[in-house]
Amino acid sequence: MDERAGRVLRLITDEPVRGGDGDGVTGVLRRLCSAAERALSAQGVGVSVGAEAGVPGVAAVSGPACRALEELQFTLGEGPCLEAFNRRRPVLVPDLADESPGRWPAYLPALHEQGVQAVFAFPLQIGAARLGTLDIFRGRPGSLTAGELRDALTFADVAVTTLLDGQAQAPPGAAADGLDEVMGQRAEVFQAQGMVSVQLRVTLSDALARLRAHAYAEDRALGEVARDVVARRLSFGSGQS
Repeated sequence: MDERAGRVLRLITDEPVRGGDGDGVTGVLRRLCSAAERALSAQGVGVSVGAEAGVPGVAAVSGPACRALEELQFTLGEGPCLEAFNRRRPVLVPDLADESPGRWPAYLPALHEQGVQAVFAFPLQIGAARLGTLDIFRGRPGSLTAGELRDALTFADVAVTTLLDGQAQAPPGAAADGLDEVMGQRAEVFQAQGMVSVQLRVTLSDALARLRAHAYAEDRALGEVARDVVARRLSFGSGQS
């Protein structure tokens, strides 16, 4: 282990345990997000997990405001997290004021409203396998320094190791300890996507777009809307949406 990795691990270990953190993967990731927020002078840091197909889900954040920003990306279907995940490379935007409105037309206004002026997203991947993303939100413009960039990449590496170790310790076919909820939400979104596809006789992509539009219009998280569809409390058939 090199000196930088050792320092990052100490920062995570020294981060106070909050109520509900637990010893599972999400507890470690929450402390990682808080440690990264402090080390990188960030307004918020989040870790999302995903897979080759489907919608990623929020695994851990440094605070409630950051969770709202993370969830909104999945509701809108756009943002640095999804871009980094899909393109398999970091998304570094040191000044959102200079960013084209067409890049994330619905998400950029939300970032401005929350006072976010810079965002950096790093894919969590090993080989060809994509695990998720590490997102860093800053309340001031400016690029990461060379040292901060190395620290951010180290935090991302630790997140990857945490996810892999957690999954390795889980029973076959089960989610890593602490990730049951986020994996369940992703499964519900996929199931709801299929149900809406049948109800409206549209493609799965169009069904997901309808779910996202409904969630955005109702100011709800995508996972909450999917849960209602799966529970048959919400239907997109017969003119209901």
